Amino acid sequence: MDFLRPASWEEALAAKAEHPTAVPIAGGTDVMVEINFDHRRPEYLLDLNRVGDLYEWEVGADSVRLGASVPYTRIMENLRGELPGLSLASHTVASPQIRNRGGVGGNLGTASPAGDAHPALLAAGAEVEAESVRGTRLIPIDAFYTGVKRNALAPDELIRAVHIKKADGPQQYSKVGTRNAMVIAVCAFGLALHPASRTVRTGIGSAAPTPVRAKAAEEFLNAALDEGGFWENGKIITPSVAKQFADLCSAACNPIDDVRGTASYRRHAVGIMARRTLTWTWESYRGTAARTEGVA
Repeated sequence: MDFLRPASWEEALAAKAEHPTAVPIAGGTDVMVEINFDHRRPEYLLDLNRVGDLYEWEVGADSVRLGASVPYTRIMENLRGELPGLSLASHTVASPQIRNRGGVGGNLGTASPAGDAHPALLAAGAEVEAESVRGTRLIPIDAFYTGVKRNALAPDELIRAVHIKKADGPQQYSKVGTRNAMVIAVCAFGLALHPASRTVRTGIGSAAPTPVRAKAAEEFLNAALDEGGFWENGKIITPSVAKQFADLCSAACNPIDDVRGTASYRRHAVGIMARRTLTWTWESYRGTAARTEGVA
């Protein structure tokens, strides 16, 4: 196994172009596990730790450009207001040591359905900035996951950053695990309210071959909130609406039985998380609306 150590982003792109099968490594929290267990034996490892640009972020007027290697700890400490859903997801990642090393770029590159960042990125409507010597493109998060641990990157592309819209409403994230720390998700759920567009987005992890959105549930809830004037009047969402939303989120799953949980349990748990996160986010929205618009 050869070890490539570019000193700049340009050198990294050139190395990836010359060796398309090279596996990028930054935090190494996913790659090194696979290598240590002999699940992967790449011909080349492409070490990105010396590429300083990947550890930077920019907060713009409408979105955050998050470098691929920004550690989860930095997200929690610095971007809680702009990216609340991703910040909550970051809290659930493994241990403090891994949160200090791992970043969203690694989650995206690995593309495991159990990756903790994916539900939050789906709910927020992120875009992945991919680059090669041929140029740069933005890949919508909905088109990024193409199969089990497969993504839309071309062989010569690297993830440089993720563009995530700043939260314009409450966001939540929930995860089920077999213990409270150092655990792979049995299933996970992200929810984001977007009052500016009067829409709701979801993200489901570890309950299908890829991270997915519950689009039928979103469409149902968007219609129910619009027809009932909920965005304007700030009324409490009725139990029947919450239950239908939860049932549709469960139906969006296509899970498997494995050592962490059964398929039926995953569907059930996603429904529970969907109902709870909807309740939490809507109560937060109502509170904000009451303070800013006088909604009772």
